[in-house]
Order: sequence, then C-alpha cells, then structure tokens
Amino acid sequence: MEPTKILVVDDDRNINELLRLYLEKEGYSVASTYDGVDAIKKFEDHKPDLVLLDIMLPGMDGWQVCREIRKKSEKPVIMITAKGETFDKVLGLELGADDYIVKPFDAKEVVARIKAVLRRYSGAENDTVKEVRYDNLVVNLTNYELRVAGQLVDAPPKELELLYHLASNPNRVYTRDQLLDEVWGFEYYGDSRTVDVHIKRLREKLEGKSDQWSLKTVWGVGYKFETKN
Repeated sequence: MEPTKILVVDDDRNINELLRLYLEKEGYSVASTYDGVDAIKKFEDHKPDLVLLDIMLPGMDGWQVCREIRKKSEKPVIMITAKGETFDKVLGLELGADDYIVKPFDAKEVVARIKAVLRRYSGAENDTVKEVRYDNLVVNLTNYELRVAGQLVDAPPKELELLYHLASNPNRVYTRDQLLDEVWGFEYYGDSRTVDVHIKRLREKLEGKSDQWSLKTVWGVGYKFETKN
C-alpha cells in the first residue's frame, strides 16, 4: 500500500523543512514547494492526497492556489496562515478549504488535523450512495452534481454539501455554528456569515422551482430545509 502523499506549500523554508521531516517521520510521502505557481505544477505532477497551503506566497497567493486546485480536484486542502483574522477564515471556507491552522502551530496539532481531514474525506469517498431527491431537485454528492428541474446546475462543493446536509434532514433546524461544524467539519471561531453567503447563493439557484420544499430561515436560530407532507 502506497503511503499517503502530502504537498507542503510554504515560503518559510524552516517551517517547510520542519513539516516535511515531521510528516515523513509519521509515514507520509512529502513533496515541498515554496511558491504558488510551482504549487500548481507540483499538485498536477505528484497528485497528493492532501495539501498544506500557506496563504502568503510569492508568485501566486494561497487563495488563488486554492481556487486553481478546486477547479480540478476535491482533494483536501488545509490552509496555513500567520494572520488568523475572521475575514481570512471566511474566505478560506468559501474557497473550499477543509481546515485552517494559524501560526505558530505545534507539529503534533498539524498531524492530528491532517488525520481528521483525511478520515472525513475517506468516509465521504466510501459512502455507496450520497443522493437525496425531491420534487424537481436531485443533490448527488457521489458525483457532486446538482439537478434542478431536470437541468444540471453549477454549484461549488461546499454549496452542494450544505444543501445535501440540510435536505438529508428535512424540517430540522440548524444553527449557523452547527452547520459550520457539521458541513465544514471543524470547530470554527469567529463570524459565521459564510453560512449566510452559501444559503443566499443556493436560494438564487433554487427559488421558485417547487412548492414542495424550500430553504427557510428560522429567525434568531438558523436554517432548515422545509418540506410539505
């Protein structure tokens, strides 16, 4: 069995080398690079199972690297930054990052986060059927497809995952924090407006497509996928 492959992208060579040594000690196969442009090439060449991605990079910043990766792959991405501002976290989540680590960090914490993200990703891959169907709506996470009134509709991965989660539990009310924890999969500190952004975008795609279901705001609480019996 081949070892799990990790791509480390960080322009701080000391941190890059430290992560490489620690991850190799844990049994991972590691490829490293120090700038964003080369990160895209290394991702295509090495086909890693997970990417550790710093935000402040020469050539192309981590935001753009994450965008480029998400155009071609759903492999997990863990963002690394020294900033830690709420805005950065929201943007990272919206771009499809799977987790978020703020410098300075402990190498053991990084390994624990990697294992947790890989478990979630592996579990999602191994589910035999991940599809919900309603009147004029099919959400398929196996193929990451959204069909509305029979038509294939473009939707980013996190929008699909959010809709699937809500539609799999019809009429259950979720708080924003619950959705961040259960859909994005890690404890999140800060502004939960990223959920509002995703709900707004989903409503634009789903509005008026059926009178049998709807995405409802429960004021002061959160959201639910409401269905008529």
